[in-house]
Amino acid sequence: METRRIIELLRQGQPGETVHVQGWVRTKRELKDFSFVEVNDGSALQGLQVVLNPALPDYDQVLKLLNTGTSVSIGGEIVASEGKNQRIELQASRVQIWGTADPQTYPLQKKRHSFEFLRSIAHLRSRTNTLGAVFRVRNACSAAIHQFFQERGFLWIHTPIITTSDCEGAGEQLAVTHFDLQQVPLTDDQSVDYSQDFFGKPTYLTVSGQLEAEIMASAFCNVYTFGPTFRAENSNTSRHLAEFWMVEPEVAFCDLSGDMDLAEAFLKSIFQAVLERCPEDFEFFNQRIDSSVLTTADTIINREFERMAYTDAITQLQKTSHKFKFPVEWGLDLQSEHERYLCEEICKKPVIVSNYPKQIKAFYMRINDDAKTVAAMDILVPKIGEIIGGSQREERLDLLEQRIQAQGLSVEDYWWYLDLRRYGTVPHAGFGLGFERLVQFMTGMANIRDVIPFPRTPLSAEF
Repeated sequence: METRRIIELLRQGQPGETVHVQGWVRTKRELKDFSFVEVNDGSALQGLQVVLNPALPDYDQVLKLLNTGTSVSIGGEIVASEGKNQRIELQASRVQIWGTADPQTYPLQKKRHSFEFLRSIAHLRSRTNTLGAVFRVRNACSAAIHQFFQERGFLWIHTPIITTSDCEGAGEQLAVTHFDLQQVPLTDDQSVDYSQDFFGKPTYLTVSGQLEAEIMASAFCNVYTFGPTFRAENSNTSRHLAEFWMVEPEVAFCDLSGDMDLAEAFLKSIFQAVLERCPEDFEFFNQRIDSSVLTTADTIINREFERMAYTDAITQLQKTSHKFKFPVEWGLDLQSEHERYLCEEICKKPVIVSNYPKQIKAFYMRINDDAKTVAAMDILVPKIGEIIGGSQREERLDLLEQRIQAQGLSVEDYWWYLDLRRYGTVPHAGFGLGFERLVQFMTGMANIRDVIPFPRTPLSAEF
C-alpha cells in the first residue's frame, strides 16, 4: 500500500485508490454508527478526513486513543465525500497508533491560542494551522529564492558565520570566545589578551556576508549568499531578532540602476512563485490574519515600483500636513513611519528610494559625483517599510580608503577588501534582504518571532 502525502491526495486523489497516510490527529468526532478523525501531516493547511467504522479491528480501543496530537498511520480506500468543503475522504481499514497524547495535558486542545502562548511551546506550535501555514510559505520562499538566482547563473556561496570584521560598522555584534569567562587572561595594561583566545584576535558572529560575497563576485561575477546572520541589538520589538537569515546577491560589472532592476525582479518573482505554490495558505492568511495579503501580493507582482531620489522623497514628505513623530530633514535617515507613508499614502505602491546622504550610509557605498550622496537604494513596502537595502560598492581604491578612515575604522583591518580594488577592480553592486521580514510581509504576521521556527531574542534562546 503506497504512502501518500495529504496535500497530494487533496489535490489529485481519486475515489477507488487504496492509500496509506501518516500524521497527527487534529480532531475527533464520534457518532452512533461511525466516527471521524481529521489527520494532518503538515503538507497542507487542510487535513484529510478519515472515516472509522465499528467493523475496524479493536474499534473501541483505537477510538479511545485517537485524541488530538496522537500520531498515526492509517490505510484504506479513498471515497467520495458527502461533507461540505471536501472532495474526498479516507475509509479506514487499518489504523496503527505510534504515540498517544493525553488530552488532559496536551497543550493544543483548543482551536485557537494566542501567538504569545504558542511561542512558549515552540516545540509544538508548528502543528497549528497558522504556524504550519507560515512555515510552508517560508519553505516555498526559500525554494523560490534559489530558483530565481540559479536560473540566472548565480553561484550560491557559503560565507563564514565567525568573522573579525564588522560589515555595517554598527558595533552590535555577538562575540565569540573560547575563554573561561571566570578567568579571562589580561595584558599588562589590564585589557583582554586576545592573543590567547582560540582565533588569536577578537571574533564575532557575522552581521552580513556581503564583504565575503564581494570577494567571490570578483571571481565568479554573479553570486549570492543565503544564511544566518546575527545582531546584538538589545531590542524586544516585533521587528527584531538576534538571529535571522539574510539573502545577499553580489553582481560584478553592475551599477545602481542594474541593482534596482535585479531587486525589483527578485521580489516579483518570489511572490509569484510562492502564491502559485501555496494558494490555500495565502487564502488562510487573507481570511484569518490580514485581509490585504492577496491585494499586497497582486501589487508586488503586477505594478511597477515607484523610483525616487532621497532628496525628492524628503521634499514629498515635507509637503504633507501629516504630523510625524520623527523629523523629516535632509541628512537624516528615513524612519519606518516615513517609509510607510511614502508607500501607503504618497505613492500607494512599493517605492525604491536612492542616492542617500553619505554620512548616514556604510563606508563601502560608492560616492556619487556630487560628493554628498552615495549610490545606495532601499526598497520600501507597505506595512513594513524597508525590505531590501543595497548599493553600488565603491570600487575606487583611494576613495574607499578615505571612507574607511572617515568612519573611524582601521584600514589595516580591511587590507584584503582593499586588495580587491588593487587587483582587477570592477564596478559592482548588491543588496540584502532580511528573509524573516519578507515572510512577515508576505503572510501579514504581526510579529517577526512568529515567522521563524525558533526565535532568538534578548533573554530568550529556548530549544
